[in-house]
Amino acid sequence: MIRPLTRSRPNCLAAALAVVTLGLLAGCNGDADLQAERAQERRAVENEMSDESFFDLFRNQSQPDRQVAVNRYLWQASLDILSFLPIEGADPFSGLLVTGWGRVASDGGVYRVTVYISDPALDAASLKVAGFRQAGGRAVPVDAAANRALEDAILTRARQLRIAEAGEQR
Repeated sequence: MIRPLTRSRPNCLAAALAVVTLGLLAGCNGDADLQAERAQERRAVENEMSDESFFDLFRNQSQPDRQVAVNRYLWQASLDILSFLPIEGADPFSGLLVTGWGRVASDGGVYRVTVYISDPALDAASLKVAGFRQAGGRAVPVDAAANRALEDAILTRARQLRIAEAGEQR
């Protein structure tokens, strides 16, 4: 049976319509560069520096309801006590302080320390210290007595800072 030519025309029209539709859909992606540029501008605005300092959080001057959830004396004492080690990471908002590897003059060993301050109270339960020493190219935890000695040194320094500040305010 021979088909008439008119029946093949709708198939050609459907194919042409499909090609045009796909072309239009592909053209909609042309504003991807514009969208990427706008996203980059938004990120730049979000990361823009302000005239505030993160020390304002400790002073509690700019916004009274915005506070750091760690004890400022413990934080400062940790920085003071571990000042002989290079600071690798410090986040006063989460209370995490991580030092890099450094040599201790007393025994010549290479150590690194992680301090976690979990509470705004000036209390031993708020402070967690984990010291590591290098042994054979690996990080090996120091014994519990060494960690306790570091915690005691930080707590003692924090109390000294608090007492000194109380004396200045009188």
